[in-house]
Amino acid sequence: MNFLGSNLVAGFAIVFLGGGIGAATRHGFNLLGLRMMGPDFPYATIFINITGSIVMGLCAAYFAFKGDATQHLRLFMTTGILGGYTTFSAFSLDAALLYERGQLGLAAFYVIGSVVISIAGLFAGLAIVRNLT
Repeated sequence: MNFLGSNLVAGFAIVFLGGGIGAATRHGFNLLGLRMMGPDFPYATIFINITGSIVMGLCAAYFAFKGDATQHLRLFMTTGILGGYTTFSAFSLDAALLYERGQLGLAAFYVIGSVVISIAGLFAGLAIVRNLT
């Protein structure tokens, strides 16, 4: 396999491993949140979204300003661990990057569109399945 191909496979393996760690961590926090706080509010989810976004900010700043992290480490931490832990951190980073580039209209569209259309999509999926059963 050529260098590009082996690097591509390594990238997928790194994301796969990191994603498993992140998803298992999220599951652990969900179980802990249910046990400690009960099911009346998604306390664990809000905790996960906030902490994942903080860690994504730390990673993005470190990678941008220190610049000495390998691409594999970046993939492992951001797409892998944080992607498995919460995709909200990637959403937060994308919104912040648009804002920092001065693309305020696009940032607002991205945030409002992502939230509103995602929730509408969930309701559409629920309605489709309800109508099929």
